Amino acid sequence: MAPIALEAEDHNRDAAFHKALHGKSADTKGFRSMMNKDHDAHKLASEEYFKHWDNKSAGTETEEVREARKAEYASLTRHYYNLATDIYEYGWGGSFHFCRFAYGEPFYQAIARHEHYLAHMMGLRDGMKVLDVGCGVGGPAREIAKFSGVNIVGLNNNDYQIERATKYAAKEGLSHQLSFTKGDFMQMSFPANSFDAVYAIEATVHAPSLEGVYSQIFRVLKPGGVFGVYEWLMTDRYDNENPHHREIRLGIEQGDGISNMVRVSEGLKAIQAAGFELEMHEDLADRSDPRPWYYPLDGDMSMAGSLGDILTIARMTRIGRFVAHNAIGVLEKIGLAPRGTRKTADSLGVAADCLVAGGKEKLFTPMYLMVARKPASF
Repeated sequence: MAPIALEAEDHNRDAAFHKALHGKSADTKGFRSMMNKDHDAHKLASEEYFKHWDNKSAGTETEEVREARKAEYASLTRHYYNLATDIYEYGWGGSFHFCRFAYGEPFYQAIARHEHYLAHMMGLRDGMKVLDVGCGVGGPAREIAKFSGVNIVGLNNNDYQIERATKYAAKEGLSHQLSFTKGDFMQMSFPANSFDAVYAIEATVHAPSLEGVYSQIFRVLKPGGVFGVYEWLMTDRYDNENPHHREIRLGIEQGDGISNMVRVSEGLKAIQAAGFELEMHEDLADRSDPRPWYYPLDGDMSMAGSLGDILTIARMTRIGRFVAHNAIGVLEKIGLAPRGTRKTADSLGVAADCLVAGGKEKLFTPMYLMVARKPASF
């Protein structure tokens, strides 16, 4: 693996910016949280994030542009979630990931089943010490803790998400099983051989190098420990010389805070190069499910599994996004929402369209499942 330059961590700086930007907005949700931001700090976060994308189209993208994003992978991801977390929770819920859908299965039940399936495939059980890499606001950690009885440490480089995750865990009476800590998954501070198991759900895609983050996971796992991941990858049908393919990939990256997405073959090489024994791998998006993983973004209401799903999915359709675009625009104009909120929401909308296109054309998967083990003799 070529050396990856790591960003210097500054937890005091990040904590001060978190306090300035978010204030007490962790105590609210949805539009109320979006409006309870410091406008100057939000403007700075928006500028710091979108400097990587503005005037950098797929048609003119160079390797130097991608390398610049990789060089600032941690701040890029941190500012992305400073901007997008409230929108995610409003539109999708507390688990920031896709899932498979069985016939008639309600949205949130399917989300939970996807989490249960990973825990099952990893063999998680009562009392194990588990690391959640890139834990978001803790939705999967709460569900997996209840499902399997494990004790989970959630790792996250965004202070706002850590604050929200901690509050949600306390609200559900799970503080004895869950804790959340600040850190960069490319340079974890945990001692070697700390965890019985590690999982990552659509999070390690934010790494500038999959081999780099997988190597860190390998280090903190105990010998014989298991690692399970749902990885975001371009499939091996993806051709970076194809402008249409490149536009889809770039749209997903920009709208989801990703510095460098790679293909399935590269992901498989990365996990093995990190030292893991790969036990199984499969693109779950290729399963013949009655409804595709991207259907909530595609706007086909006939596929909704319940009345409640119709209300949830309506927010994510093009019409729902159009309504939100205009509502946020009004809030910005009258000074209730900070400038840049609509730009973030619009970026998420572009990503949604590219995710659907990537799924339909089999160019992208958000659920490439890999289960691997650190050799017991290591």
